[in-house]
Amino acid sequence: MDEETEVRLLQAARAAMALSYAPYSHYPVGAALLLEDGRIVSGANIENAAYPVSLCAERTAVAAALSCGRRDFMAIAVASRGDPPAPPCGACRQVLSEFNPSLRVLVAGESGPAVHHNLADLLPWSFGPRHLGRDRAPSGSA
Repeated sequence: MDEETEVRLLQAARAAMALSYAPYSHYPVGAALLLEDGRIVSGANIENAAYPVSLCAERTAVAAALSCGRRDFMAIAVASRGDPPAPPCGACRQVLSEFNPSLRVLVAGESGPAVHHNLADLLPWSFGPRHLGRDRAPSGSA
C-alpha cells in the first residue's frame, strides 16, 4: 500500500471514530477497510446497555462492505484513543480472517503514525473455511 492510500485509510478510520456510539465505555473506535479497487468502507463501534450485543468498529465495517456486495478486503485501519492504540479484539480478528487471513492491519491513535501488523500474526492458528473442507469462504449470499 502506498503512503497516500495509507493516509486516506487512517483518515477514514479516524473520521469513523467520531461517529462512534459509546455512551458506556466512552471509548470510541473507528475502522476503515480498504477494498481491492481502492474504495474505503468504514464503521464505528456501537455500544448497547446490554453489553454483549455491542458491536466493534471492525465488524460494523465488515457488515457495511458485505452489504455493498464486497468481500475483497486488502487492509484495515483501526483508530482509537489511548496509548498504545487498541488492536482488533479476538472476535474481530476471527471475522476479518474469514475474508483475508493475510489482511494488513494498521492500528493508530487519534493522531500520529500507525503500527503495521499482518492478521495472520495477530491470529495464528485461526479457524477458517479450510477446517470445513473448503479452500475459501463461500461466495454469494447465505
